[in-house]
Amino acid sequence: MDVPSDLGEFLKSRRAALRPEAVGLTPLPTRRRVRGLRREELAMLSGVSVTHYTRLEQGRAAGASDSVLTAIARTLRLTDDETAHLRALARPSRRTTPSRPEHASASVRQLLSAMPGVPALALDRRNDILAWNTPGHTLLAPHLPTDAPDSAAIRPNLTRMLFLDPTYRALYRDWPTEAVLAVASLRQVTANHPHDQRLTDLVGQLTIHSDEFTTLWKRHPVRTCTSGVKRLHHPTAGPLDLTFETLTLPSPSGQRMITYTAEAGSSSERALRVLQSLDRPYAVPGSGSRVGLS
Repeated sequence: MDVPSDLGEFLKSRRAALRPEAVGLTPLPTRRRVRGLRREELAMLSGVSVTHYTRLEQGRAAGASDSVLTAIARTLRLTDDETAHLRALARPSRRTTPSRPEHASASVRQLLSAMPGVPALALDRRNDILAWNTPGHTLLAPHLPTDAPDSAAIRPNLTRMLFLDPTYRALYRDWPTEAVLAVASLRQVTANHPHDQRLTDLVGQLTIHSDEFTTLWKRHPVRTCTSGVKRLHHPTAGPLDLTFETLTLPSPSGQRMITYTAEAGSSSERALRVLQSLDRPYAVPGSGSRVGLS
């Protein structure tokens, strides 16, 4: 990833979104040529020199102290996620991240298989699906081969599917919100792993094939979303409102598990039972175990 360019784009996007009135400045009667704050206004409010701030927007962050970054984040009214993102861009990791395909461990596959009533899947940091149990496959991607996660060549990626797979896209009743969250998460991951070629390839592919992705990517949204509610419309079960939780797995590469549950007694819980009633054994491909339906 082009970290210096990303740093400048991020700062410019947040500066453009902040109106002078919001920070106590009285606009001059002359016509402003820029949206939001000018560089010199932001520098003044942050207590740094215009030259220093300009270097940051040019991607030259060497020597930027914690106090300077904190002051700029405060002036721009960044969220905690955005502030962490600013620091990651200003001080990119020098560590080279292996780009080889990852795999779910046997214990993770066993855990997925042990949850016959809970749709769940294991992901790497790029949102590649490493494994899913049958409820997870049936809920999210029944149009794909059950063993698709086992092959790096055809392995599904949730972000790619959201923008480029019409069937998966149609699953979300509020697709625009899901799209923003997906891009916001991808922005964070790329900032923390700037040398991951597979991430770079993913962003490049989405930029080429999706104008919607490109538009959102340029806005530079940043947000951590590890739990919440997914509003779905499944082709078999109908509407579902499912609570999702993200669990970090003990993997140095950032693997995680996502589970989907429904409120007890709700129509969504009944809809999940419809999926569970399908005549399929609940198991994870490659796990070596098959758990029958309850």
